[in-house]
Parts: sequence; C-alpha cells; structure tokens
Amino acid sequence: MKQYLFNLIFFFSILANVTLAQETLYKSETLQIQQISPNTFVHISYLNTDDFGKVACNGMIVMNDGEALVFDTPANEEASLELINWLEKEQRVKIKGVIATHFHWDCLGGLNEFHTKGIPSNASDKTIKLAKAAGYPTPENGFKKKLTLEAGDLTVINQFLGEGHTKDNFVTYVPADKVLFGGCMIKALGAREGNLEDANVADWSKTVLKVKSTFPKITVVIPGHGKVGGTELLDYTEGMFTPKFKP
Repeated sequence: MKQYLFNLIFFFSILANVTLAQETLYKSETLQIQQISPNTFVHISYLNTDDFGKVACNGMIVMNDGEALVFDTPANEEASLELINWLEKEQRVKIKGVIATHFHWDCLGGLNEFHTKGIPSNASDKTIKLAKAAGYPTPENGFKKKLTLEAGDLTVINQFLGEGHTKDNFVTYVPADKVLFGGCMIKALGAREGNLEDANVADWSKTVLKVKSTFPKITVVIPGHGKVGGTELLDYTEGMFTPKFKP
C-alpha cells in the first residue's frame, strides 16, 4: 500500500510539474537514501575535500523484483558497507552490480567494499584506464560507448555521449521511470562550476545537448551533487558552459 501511494504521488507530481516526491528511507551521519520514483533511489554520502570542504555526493540505486544496481559508490568504504547492508538485509535484494560513471573518488571511493562482497563492477574502458593511472580503486568490467543492464524487469542504459566534467563521464537512464543520473556532468540549480581539473569545458554544453536529444522523455534528473530536479538542470548546465561570445 505504501509503495502504491508513493507511485501515485510521483505520477501526479510529474503531471502538475511541482516538487518531486521524495521519501527518506535511511539516514545516518554518513549516508542517506531517498526514493524519488517507483524504482529509483538516490544515495547521498559525504566527501571531505581541500578545496570545497565537506561535499554531499549523489549516487543512484535502481531496484526491481528483488534485484538492485548501484550507480557510483558512496564516497568511502564505511558508507558503502552501510548501503550494501541496507540493500541486502533490509530490502532483501541481490546487488547485481555497481557502476562508476567516471573515475573521480566520489564515484568509486567505496569500490573495494563492493569487491570484498563479491559484487561485480562496471565502468567505461576510459574510466578504468584513468582510475588505474590515478591509483584509485578500479572497476573490473569495461565497455566502450554503451552498456545496457537489467534490474529485475527494468532496463537501465549507460551511455557515453561526450566529454564534460571529465573525459570519461557517461550518463545513466532508467526508461521505466524516465530518470536520468547525470553524475557530476550535470549541475544542480544554483551550483557553481566546481572541480574543472579534468574537464573539457569547450565540449560540455554540446554533450548536454546530446543527452537531451538522446533521451527526450526525461522527467527527473539526478545531479552529481545537490538537489534532484527536472530537465531544468540540463538547461542550467548547458547554459553555464555555453561559450560567451563578445561582440
């Protein structure tokens, strides 16, 4: 009954174009888990950085029919173990895999905990190469441009559409829920440019345009940091990195 009510609220929130339905299912000092659509959840963990202080980092979970996929690990092994325990012990689902959407620490800092539990990991070939070069935990299985996975009866599409925040960043789309996980390539409303150390600023807005044209039915967008929203996050990010030509 509770799931039915959430689905109903989510459906009408989309129709009315109002604040998306979100329900906090788990909260500790190191990890939060929120449900944002019938099969899609956001996990939020925290990364201590020299330049930006304590940063909240978003990842995604897709759950359906007793199976789950995790997109980006929590930022450390402690929070990753919390997430694994919540999925396996409280939700009683099998974690089919964990996927890193780019090579930065906020995407794969907890990867070793997943490997310890025997959970397979995936990333693009570029991400694997860059993670190895950086000395970071490294995903096991690679792909070139596109990888389709399944959680229960749901198809989840992972696709590289161009450079932006990093050379390897790709996005994940859940067609059944019309949810896009943009990772750090997509900015929350009001966010600043953030870490540009490995960015391709010249191509960033063009890549966002490709995301919009490739997945035109998106209704919910999860950024790498900050609040979940709708397609206005894509527009905001595109505008932020569109070249400003002076007359």
